[in-house]
Amino acid sequence: MRTMSPAAPAGASSRPQSNPVPAAGPRTLRRRVGAYVALTKPRVIELLLVTTLPTMILAQGGFPPVGLVLATLVGGAAAAGSANVLNCYLDRDIDQVMNRTKRRPLVTGEITPRAALVFGLLLGVASLTWLALLVNVPSALLTGAAILIYVVGYTMILKRRTPQNIVWGGAAGCMPVLIGWSSVTGGLSWAAVLLFGVIFFWTPPHYWPLSMKFRKDYAAAGVPMLPVVAAEAKVAKEMIAYTVAMIACSLLLVPVAGMTWVYAVVATVLGVWFLWSNVALYRRAQDPSRGKLRAMSVFHGSITYLSLLSVAVAVDVFLPL
Repeated sequence: MRTMSPAAPAGASSRPQSNPVPAAGPRTLRRRVGAYVALTKPRVIELLLVTTLPTMILAQGGFPPVGLVLATLVGGAAAAGSANVLNCYLDRDIDQVMNRTKRRPLVTGEITPRAALVFGLLLGVASLTWLALLVNVPSALLTGAAILIYVVGYTMILKRRTPQNIVWGGAAGCMPVLIGWSSVTGGLSWAAVLLFGVIFFWTPPHYWPLSMKFRKDYAAAGVPMLPVVAAEAKVAKEMIAYTVAMIACSLLLVPVAGMTWVYAVVATVLGVWFLWSNVALYRRAQDPSRGKLRAMSVFHGSITYLSLLSVAVAVDVFLPL
């Protein structure tokens, strides 16, 4: 039996009425912008900026002018974003092999390689120009060096050739403290070098646990991260050595930068805690009967360590001691 449709209201057109379709433009634009933002790796940028502001406070001996802080952080974020975009462009072939990276916009096709390359280069030029004009030339030069170390040194030369890739290529991630210091003083000092050392020695015990977690991914992509080519116990032993060197740099800041006993206590407690997490990882790697490796707990612990140490650096400046 045929069902009769309700009568149309008077004056209505006899043509079929199409349901209104929400405009796709704004959604498409947001999605495209989000894809470009994803290429810059915002979470990595956040961690870099965490170390920049405390360094500026220490260099100033107080809170620097707000305009200088904003100019430095914006320029630094844009520069880091540029390096990350170019890294995604150069690594798009291995990103599609790894489960951790296979949803990046260049792999899914949401952004074309040409568009990513142009975006990365323009962002880099804009960041260097911004820093040179609104901060100072030394900071712009250090920023340019950081981009080159990460894009050329790490991504193009070291990453696919040596298990020590993250050690030397990771120097790019140490540059924000030098940039922050030079933005305030126009130069560098031994205190800035020690802060560089903290992050330099922190990088392997920060990144190698992540490489342990995704060892199969890196192996499938042909990237010789140390956990891919060495036993877990050997990797953990090297992490302990780097952590000891990191703690030494953090404590040398006390006499060199004139830090108070409060910072000394906090740096010691944080260092011992993070060192113990590395030792525990080594013991589990040596003896699987102790339980799962739990490498990611060390990875997350490394972020906590650096964040709290950075807070301690900043707060210590304002203590009336």
